[in-house]
Amino acid sequence: MEKRFLAGVRVSVFLVAFLLALFAVGCGGEDEEEATPAGNGAETAAEDQVEIDKIAIVAPEKANDYGWNQQGVEGARAAAESIGAEIEVADGAGYEDVSPILRQLADGGADFVIAQASGYNTAAPEVAQETEVPVVTYDKPDNTTPGLVADISTSAYQGGYLAGVLAGHMTQTNTLGIVESADDTNWHKQAGGFVAGARSVKPDVRFRLAQIGQAGYADAAGGRRVTNSVIAGGADIVFGMGDGSTFGMIQAVETAEPPAGADQVWFIDVIGDKTSIDEQGVLLSSVLWDFSGTFMQALEDIQNGTFGEKGYDLNVENGGMSLLQTEHIPDDVWAEVEAAKEGIIDGSIEVPITATKGELDALIQG
Repeated sequence: MEKRFLAGVRVSVFLVAFLLALFAVGCGGEDEEEATPAGNGAETAAEDQVEIDKIAIVAPEKANDYGWNQQGVEGARAAAESIGAEIEVADGAGYEDVSPILRQLADGGADFVIAQASGYNTAAPEVAQETEVPVVTYDKPDNTTPGLVADISTSAYQGGYLAGVLAGHMTQTNTLGIVESADDTNWHKQAGGFVAGARSVKPDVRFRLAQIGQAGYADAAGGRRVTNSVIAGGADIVFGMGDGSTFGMIQAVETAEPPAGADQVWFIDVIGDKTSIDEQGVLLSSVLWDFSGTFMQALEDIQNGTFGEKGYDLNVENGGMSLLQTEHIPDDVWAEVEAAKEGIIDGSIEVPITATKGELDALIQG
């Protein structure tokens, strides 16, 4: 009897232990099942990130101008390379209706299109709405539309200010030339910054301003003609803005007879770096525009689903605007340029913004 009782106890203990083990395994299974969805959630978030396999850029002129078009295309190539995407370049597209080209790029598999001209500001958003392919435009902030359109502006006046500080220190005639290829917002802002920068060094400096035409971006002959006029007016340093027309400006500087009091005439370029083709040694500097960082940020925003929630800006602080240091600039003068750069970044220097020709004229007239 005692043995049967003890045996029964042993069986009961065994059953209880067995049931407890099953319960523990069941609880462990539930914990594992609860952990799995968290892992799946992370994977789902990664899967939800938009893939960009191909980007495209359409530019009005050929991408060999050492200026707006070339810098834009090079920035797009760098952005595509940064994520391993394919790139399609449609340069030389002109300034007329670009809608067919934009549609072709979107239909051709582009996941992102760069409309590299402010003249495309109307067509690009319309095509983005039709095709649902995101685009970037220029100088029209109200274009910005979540998921579809983001606009790029430039603090060109900051780069112009640095060029003005340089010119103010380097001029021998106390007269500076400003040549604009077109009635362009960026040119007016950049020229206004140039005026302010030069006056920060020499308050009584004089300016000779000339414009090729309403849209003479590629007019090299016009660039040469108006540059000759500002040099004839006493300018020994010419600040030229114009894409293809700058080649004519440089030719004028290369062949000019220096004004009275000057040893030679210098040229300050914009957007690109023409040092490699400066055979006569007249390129004093250039306000460099770097689009790559902005395009990379746009790609990141597309991937994260935040594209079109804000616009972008090229400025001195983020490296979108800088001044080219050449061998012609003395070290002490370059130190003054660097000091001005730091002043812009820390806010101690406020550069005026002249977005229109009228505002620029008013600033020059004092």
